Amino acid sequence: MSTSKFTDNQLQTIIGNVLRYGVLSALTVTLIGGIILLVKDAQQTVSFSTFVENDRNLVEFFHNILEGVANWDGESIIFLGILLLFFTPILRLILSLFSFILEKDSLYIIITLIVMAVIILSMSFGFSH
Repeated sequence: MSTSKFTDNQLQTIIGNVLRYGVLSALTVTLIGGIILLVKDAQQTVSFSTFVENDRNLVEFFHNILEGVANWDGESIIFLGILLLFFTPILRLILSLFSFILEKDSLYIIITLIVMAVIILSMSFGFSH
């Protein structure tokens, strides 16, 4: 039985594929949501004269999107595509952290953890005024 380790090239290939397929899947989901939105709500008029703020927390936001996707709501499917596009580089960051841990590169581990902390804090405070 042979034991094989991940090489840096294999991990970089995986990271590249995650970015490629993440963007393609986000584009596909958003396009499907846009088509559904146009078909279902083609006659709806939009008024830009008033602005309604959606003051929701992050959990409620994700719940509403998933509920809307289950009901084939075009706007929710578009939001799901945007979330996929948003989470693609975050997944890349997690895979890079895994790579730096395997390489035992403590400087880049610390830098990656700081970047992840900034993302988590900005998401948390951005949704919870």
